[in-house]
Amino acid sequence: MTALRRYPVLIALCLAALFMIVPFAIVVVNAVKSPAEYSQNGPLSLPHGLYTKGLTDFWQRVDYGQKLLNSVLISGSVAVLATVLSVLNAYAIGIGRVRGRTWVLAFFVLANMLPQEALVYPLYYLSKQAGLYDTRLSVIIVFTVLHSAFGTYLLSSVLGQFPREIIEAARIDGAGTWQVLWRIVVPVSRPTLGVLLVFFFIWTWNEFLLPLVMLVSNDNQTVSVALGVLQGQRLMDATMTNAAALLGVLPAVTFFLVFQRTLTRGIAAGAVK
Repeated sequence: MTALRRYPVLIALCLAALFMIVPFAIVVVNAVKSPAEYSQNGPLSLPHGLYTKGLTDFWQRVDYGQKLLNSVLISGSVAVLATVLSVLNAYAIGIGRVRGRTWVLAFFVLANMLPQEALVYPLYYLSKQAGLYDTRLSVIIVFTVLHSAFGTYLLSSVLGQFPREIIEAARIDGAGTWQVLWRIVVPVSRPTLGVLLVFFFIWTWNEFLLPLVMLVSNDNQTVSVALGVLQGQRLMDATMTNAAALLGVLPAVTFFLVFQRTLTRGIAAGAVK
């Protein structure tokens, strides 16, 4: 009976995996298919050979190497900085018990609910006034603040349940505030921090609107902006479209697979808690 009860769950997981794998497989197949084969046989047919001209043409047309470097630099910096800022904020709110804790958390929730469209003009104006417009630093600062709002809200609830006995014992042994944070709180919360790091990287990698507004020069644009701008060109063929989609999603998928174990451990730790 137990095995029979598990069948619906297994079927749902298989269908979910199928819905994720099949579109990616179609993109891969069409990325290495010639335009003639695509026109004659359609998008679901298998290629007769390995056609790489679409990949090379897209790489050269948008200077993909520079775009990839920009995306990795921005996403990696935001992931690390937002995680660190979230830890510091959550430590003060969850363990430090600052006054007005409820209102502070409500402010962070409100920050998560604001649509990016409402932030475009204020951020554009402020970056112009600060001399940071069209720089990667401006995007890093913006997304660090936005993502840390979610990270602070999540970590505050986690650290709010942190055993007070451990902290009090550490303080009796002479540990200061920073020692308690970096030697006790951070190691215990490492699985949750790993989950935030992965999520922040992928979220920043997929961002389009704010990088499109804040990064206008070709040397500073990210992969997602290059993909969006390129889609508007009339000479774009189906093979190059799939090649662009493959090169755009492949780094994020690789990063996710590399840190998959970290993500699994963090989710499992949160479930146990």
